[in-house]
Amino acid sequence: MFEIVRFVDIGCQLICKDKASFTFDENQYIVCNRKSFYFCLMYSELIQYSEPLFRPPSEARSLILQTAIGCSWNRCAFCEMYTSKKFRIRKEDDIFHEIDLMSTYASHIRKVFLADGNAIVLSFDKLMKIIEKLNNSFPNLKRISAYALPKDINAKTDYELKKLADAGLKLLYIGIETGDDELLKIINKGETYHTTTEALIKARKSGIKLSVMILNGLGGKQFSKQHAINSARVVNEVQPEYLSTLVLSFPLGIDHFKKRFSNTFIEISKIDLISEMGNFIGALELENTIFRSDHASNYLILKGVLNRDKDKLLSDITKVLSNPEQSDLRPEWMRGL
Repeated sequence: MFEIVRFVDIGCQLICKDKASFTFDENQYIVCNRKSFYFCLMYSELIQYSEPLFRPPSEARSLILQTAIGCSWNRCAFCEMYTSKKFRIRKEDDIFHEIDLMSTYASHIRKVFLADGNAIVLSFDKLMKIIEKLNNSFPNLKRISAYALPKDINAKTDYELKKLADAGLKLLYIGIETGDDELLKIINKGETYHTTTEALIKARKSGIKLSVMILNGLGGKQFSKQHAINSARVVNEVQPEYLSTLVLSFPLGIDHFKKRFSNTFIEISKIDLISEMGNFIGALELENTIFRSDHASNYLILKGVLNRDKDKLLSDITKVLSNPEQSDLRPEWMRGL
């Protein structure tokens, strides 16, 4: 009997009652590693999560600690991750109690991910207390990470961000979604090109690494070109350590999305998604950014370091566009959405 404790559109992990832990690999096949994931079983049984619970794929082996419930913004037209939750910041005593529960497994814990949707919305003082508690409880802790909104980062001073980084907050995951101001307004992101670049550059200067995400297909047919070009512009200005792309999906149906976006939205085809990706990558001018387009939602798996591997990635895209019938695109049943 399996208990689903992570969700496939951000990397799924299944916990089995016989003490084996299973996860999906990059192609969405189930793989098992008892040794590596044994402690995941332990903390999933000790901590009572408010579900659904989301984390980035790269946090598969991290302790997930919910410092808040839901997302403080929770208004983006494309996002259904936290719509079932009313946002609240958890009590410090409850967070510390869960950390204490995990102290038995302290030697296993090297990474901690602060959930839910934007843990950095917590005050500087509260974040520092949580980070200090984690450092004191887990002697082998190497990294603390979290989702963040640009507005959360801009609300912190340079001094506060530097103190958080020095204390152990090493990585922030930010959904830029798009660098196009017109599209940002339509999707009700609550950000602009300027607020996004200002926040992300500020975080990098403080010593915090960034993993940013662009949402392929977000603007449909009407905004595809400007979405690709302006998204490349914002990424070029920020120069993040990590960059990924996901494909827009419709968990509640496209009609529901149109009501929140615009009734004029026209979904683009698989081939047009890949063409848009070509426009995006073609406009990138990056120094040393690890790029991944291998999420469950992506039809074409692309990996590399930009700009080093830019020509190869563009060549892979050109091959698909030139002969789509013979291309090795991920079939719908493997996309896990």
